[in-house]
Amino acid sequence: MHCDTVWRNARLLTMISGAEPIADGLVAAQGGRIVFAGAAADAPPFEPVEATDCQGRWITPALIDAHTHLVHAGNRAREFELRLEGASYAEIARGGGGIVATMRATRAASEDELVASALPRLDALLAEGVGTIEIKSGYGLELEAELKMLRAARRLGELRPIRVVTTFLGAHALPPEFSGDADGYIDAVCERMLPAIAAEGLANAVDGFCEGIGFSPAQIERVLAAAKALGLPVKLHAEQLSNLGGAALAARYGALSADHLEHLDAAGVAAMAKAGTVAMLLPGAYYFCRETQLPPVDLLRSAGVPIALATDCNPGTSPLTSLLLAMNMAATCFRLTVAECLAGVTLNAARALGLQDECGSLTPGKSCDLAIWDIEEPAELVYRMGARPLYARVWRGK
Repeated sequence: MHCDTVWRNARLLTMISGAEPIADGLVAAQGGRIVFAGAAADAPPFEPVEATDCQGRWITPALIDAHTHLVHAGNRAREFELRLEGASYAEIARGGGGIVATMRATRAASEDELVASALPRLDALLAEGVGTIEIKSGYGLELEAELKMLRAARRLGELRPIRVVTTFLGAHALPPEFSGDADGYIDAVCERMLPAIAAEGLANAVDGFCEGIGFSPAQIERVLAAAKALGLPVKLHAEQLSNLGGAALAARYGALSADHLEHLDAAGVAAMAKAGTVAMLLPGAYYFCRETQLPPVDLLRSAGVPIALATDCNPGTSPLTSLLLAMNMAATCFRLTVAECLAGVTLNAARALGLQDECGSLTPGKSCDLAIWDIEEPAELVYRMGARPLYARVWRGK
């Protein structure tokens, strides 16, 4: 049987639900798609153009970072220092810090500058086996700057071999020009920004920040309804700092994911389970902000809600560019198992992006996105801190 490439003498973690690790495995690809992934003894006699001996290394699906704010200008290191010295978030915000500081820097940057500043962050994730990344806007907070961010994110996918999924996060924070008029800003998001972004095809989904320091459930519902009317999937930052019922609201709109969820209650879990909404946990923000309220992992497990993990890479609350470290944080802080962590950055992360038919497991028909690891057992990917065990990354068969 002819094919482009075969990877032999490998141990496989397919991430197919219920599947056991494969000790002597083989992966074959044709036209950038997996045509076989399983025990070598079960493989047909392939005649590949290229064959790779993996020498017993492990192969997993390429990892998926399904919640990032990777594109932005500037950093907030000085704010971090001020917080360590005792300044409150409110004091920093009054001094021009917080999301508004990143907004000003992002508005001032050119598209080329945004791309250039994001590339090192992206390259750090590529070096850890990431093959798909979600990138949100949300630091422009006006149409042209939001468009600029989304175009920069799409360009990253042209400059590097990675699948980039873009999300419009216009309802992220209230820009200064709308101070005291959150409803007016939501009008602008729904009536001007969203239609223009949809018309250009620049967003794969729409997100919002449902929180006391963000937007109310009623305001967010307007954004979700407008997105659905335009045929765009939705997701939501919900229950990070308080319980406003954002996750249940998102679930009513068939959200792909509800994200953060430290203050999620049983009713929200039940709504997510019924809707098939993925729980996106973000341990980097939990750690960096020194939070103490744990997400209800046991409730999510018992309800069968899929759990995904991501870096939440952003300049203010999770300046994290290591998905491997995010897994370690999730295991240590949230007590997720190794299997849950690995599923959280592969199969369940794909579900959180609506890409479960395209990536996230070593399944025939899916894109041949692989990570080949110099490890003795998969638990090392969660256990080690600061290690870079990636041997090779394969994207679309190359």
